[in-house]
Amino acid sequence: MDPLARRKLGRTNIEVTQLGFGGAGLGDLFNIVEDSDAHGALTAAWDAGIRYYDTSPWYGRGQSEHRFGRALYRRKRPDYIISTKVGRLFKAYHDEQNFDQGFWTGGLKFQHRFDYSYDGVMRSFEDSLQRLGIPSIDLLLIHDLDIRHHGNDARVDAYLTELHNGGFRALSELKQAGLIGGIGAGINERGMINRMLDLMDLDFFLVAMPYTLLDQDVLDDEFPRCAAAGVGFVIGATFASGILATGARQGALYCYSAAPPAILARVAAMEAVCERHGVPLAAAALQFPLGHPSVAAVIPGALEASHVQRNVAAFRHDIPAAFWAELKHEGLIRKDAPTP
Repeated sequence: MDPLARRKLGRTNIEVTQLGFGGAGLGDLFNIVEDSDAHGALTAAWDAGIRYYDTSPWYGRGQSEHRFGRALYRRKRPDYIISTKVGRLFKAYHDEQNFDQGFWTGGLKFQHRFDYSYDGVMRSFEDSLQRLGIPSIDLLLIHDLDIRHHGNDARVDAYLTELHNGGFRALSELKQAGLIGGIGAGINERGMINRMLDLMDLDFFLVAMPYTLLDQDVLDDEFPRCAAAGVGFVIGATFASGILATGARQGALYCYSAAPPAILARVAAMEAVCERHGVPLAAAALQFPLGHPSVAAVIPGALEASHVQRNVAAFRHDIPAAFWAELKHEGLIRKDAPTP
């Protein structure tokens, strides 16, 4: 599969390289990443021809955006597509010794609050421009509006109301003014696609966990509804937090935590099929989502240049149709899952 082929993204007029670069890892998600390694990874991606980059203010509390900006701000602006996100605002934290790193291994010491209001979205957009150091953003996404981040349905409903009554109007105004080219939402959980589409017209979704070699339940109703409306997808967590890159080893990560025994067993069975067909597990994980006609890109992360090079090589690996057929025959992926 050609990593540099371009696909139109959903209801936007934007085309992205079908292999992109996801920026969560460069916010020191699971590991502290040295600036030199981060720059090396982004340089390797550019040298490989990757031209779609995704980041967020949340990734390392601003660190990922700073790193993407330093790598891209001298590039010609029409030569790449960049997406970032809204939903959180940041301010300085003045008690450094007691700072709670929270979800991040490292990152910057700024505290955040959720804000999906009109003013909050506008400020987030301007703050991202400054952190990136570039004059425009192509795609802007609503970030982390789900139970995992807000704790319960009541809080999710409250923020959805705030977004519907204010933040989405800000996004629409930015798009109508030509300041962004598309409006999306980052999705971590099953069910949130329908809840968002019930309230607002979106151009695409960035789906982080619900569509990988290990999870395809969104094919029941959410993906068909989007396809009928022309809403597209970018697939974020192609390696399901790590296990589809590392394989079924002890301590492998699935959904940001240690993989349970059932997932380890299922991945081990996939690895056996991979071995029979000479297909690296990572290649299958990267290429699988692009079998769906509404998927425009996958955006694996990388912490150093060699990770980018491995991803590109895996993406180019030829996978025979018999491999996908055996995965389906063994019940390891759904029989109705579209494959490349």
